[in-house]
Amino acid sequence: MDEKLKNLIFVLNCGSSSIKFAILNPYNKRKYLSGIVERLFLPETYITWQCSGTKYKKIIGSNITHEYALNFILDQVLLAEKDVFKKLIGIGHRVVHGGTKIKKSILIDDNIIQCIQDAVSFAPLHNPANLIGIKTIIQKYPALSKKNVAVFDTSFYQDMPKSSFLYAIPYNFYKEYGIRRYGAHGTSHYYVARKISLILNKNFNSLNVITCHLGNGASVSAICNGVCVDTSMGLTPLEGLVMGTRSGDIDPSIIFFMNKNLNISINDIETILTKKSGLLGLSGVSSDFRYFEKNYYLKKEAKRSVDIFCHRLSKYIAAYTTLMDNRLDAVIFTGGIGENVPLIRELTLSKLSLLDFKIDIERNLSTVNGASGLITEYNSRPVFVILTDEELAIAEETISIINKK
Repeated sequence: MDEKLKNLIFVLNCGSSSIKFAILNPYNKRKYLSGIVERLFLPETYITWQCSGTKYKKIIGSNITHEYALNFILDQVLLAEKDVFKKLIGIGHRVVHGGTKIKKSILIDDNIIQCIQDAVSFAPLHNPANLIGIKTIIQKYPALSKKNVAVFDTSFYQDMPKSSFLYAIPYNFYKEYGIRRYGAHGTSHYYVARKISLILNKNFNSLNVITCHLGNGASVSAICNGVCVDTSMGLTPLEGLVMGTRSGDIDPSIIFFMNKNLNISINDIETILTKKSGLLGLSGVSSDFRYFEKNYYLKKEAKRSVDIFCHRLSKYIAAYTTLMDNRLDAVIFTGGIGENVPLIRELTLSKLSLLDFKIDIERNLSTVNGASGLITEYNSRPVFVILTDEELAIAEETISIINKK
């Protein structure tokens, strides 16, 4: 075997509105193929991918589903790289929610598939998409069926204290039904926290940071002495920040009002809060942040939506500074929005000047399109943009699980 084609892992990350994929070697971190399908269920769904230094982009239709996009990836993109695909030793799947039973990454079998299915109510936008990826891969590539690994977003939050993960409802709901805060985006939060520990030359077990993963789904985590002590997402990924189509935090009585006074069914309310709220609901136009960045100074609905997004984000960052054991090493922005929208970082940090955050305008504006680094002044509390790499983190977990077997 060509030495360059050893230890290859295929990573599949089926999100709520996108599918990311990659073939890489987690040891030398070399990516042989990487790509993303964006704007699922929206006009002009498109795929971009890169292989051997060449970039490709193709519109694959409108209002495309996960199933269609996944089959396009497997039948069109990967078919052209069949020689590399034959060298795979494992496949890593990002799964958002492990429910009450699964605490860490694990080889996939029928029992694990059922556990992921059982946790659908905890992640209704994500676990079904994750299952589509898992089942499609196993069906198409039966020779690798025993080499599929599930890597769970919720694993990173297993050590949160009860003061953070319990809700103020009768305790038996936690004991009997597992109703608690589980969090999401754990793979990304953990990855960028590890990266900043290297940048700051600080032992991870003494690291105090606030990590902000901002994309169509968005969350904030407080990491104190290397342990996540709180996070904005809850029982499901619906709680917390304003997101692309998700409401984030609301008064629970809104649900009662919509049901009793407006005669909206519980199923329809769930659809409204998960698929028709957030930036889409506030603007009435789009959930794609590129629209809001372009139109912030031009259209009132765009400004209104962005201002609410930043208001919620700044409140979480400020609150999480109280959990930092008297020292905050850094705040990190990551994810598609966190890495590429200087406007969001500037508006958010401008609300935090009381806590000594001072943005460097020039650095902030130049930290886009794959750039990373410090975006605050030297006499400020440090804020960094760190590029997340969930695919690499998933590949590392996958090969670790396969080798243990």
